Amino acid sequence: MSQHPPPGAPGHPAPVPALPDLPEATVARLPEYLRALHNLAEAGHETASSEELAAAAGVNSAKLRKDLSHLGSYGTRGVGYDVTLLVDQIENVLGLTQRRSVVLVGLGNLGHALAGYAGFASRGFRIAALFDVDPDLVGQRIHGLVVRHLDELPQVAAEDPIAIGVISTPAEGAQSVADRLVAAGVTGILNFAPCVLNVPGGVDVRKVDLAIELQILSFHQHRKSSAAGPAGLTALPGGLTGPGAHHSTDAAEAVGS
Repeated sequence: MSQHPPPGAPGHPAPVPALPDLPEATVARLPEYLRALHNLAEAGHETASSEELAAAAGVNSAKLRKDLSHLGSYGTRGVGYDVTLLVDQIENVLGLTQRRSVVLVGLGNLGHALAGYAGFASRGFRIAALFDVDPDLVGQRIHGLVVRHLDELPQVAAEDPIAIGVISTPAEGAQSVADRLVAAGVTGILNFAPCVLNVPGGVDVRKVDLAIELQILSFHQHRKSSAAGPAGLTALPGGLTGPGAHHSTDAAEAVGS
């Protein structure tokens, strides 16, 4: 195993700040490590090697070791990582040791499904309120919560500070919802609407666009299908071809235009 304690402190994690300044790519992978650790713990594992944890998280083991070193966690030679300790470290860094209030705006099909998602509660998030503007939805009880009119957002925020707002409205209404969330003091937004939001500095937005993810998967499927063809190339508009092709001058000019 290639986990090593830092020089000068054999067997002991190096002291790190309570909230280390982590690279964005590392932050994006920490939830995957946490999920894998929970699965390992449920399977009865008290320790896990970097190779085992990396395989469970679907990442490269060298990348995993580097990511965890930012937390001051280096594992123990011949033993690996203490699963419970590493869960605590990652949850602390991700701020999951506190229950955070979340509001959901937009109770269409997607919003309805999100309102019932059990993963929120199991990871420390509490759905505090549901909002919509559709009179047919306002007043309905969905997964134990009554849908409130969006006009009530300031009142709810005053009574229960909102950590994160989830937007699952149509695209044309998303910016207005974001503006109202920001005005209510919300500084974290998870956006499922297929649009880009304009928010002030200090407000973090994460965008989830299922259509984009499908298009990326379509690209990979198309590439595999093309590679299986006689020439392994796929024709592109304007006379261009796939990997390894020679670009004509006219085609190159067309791309640059």
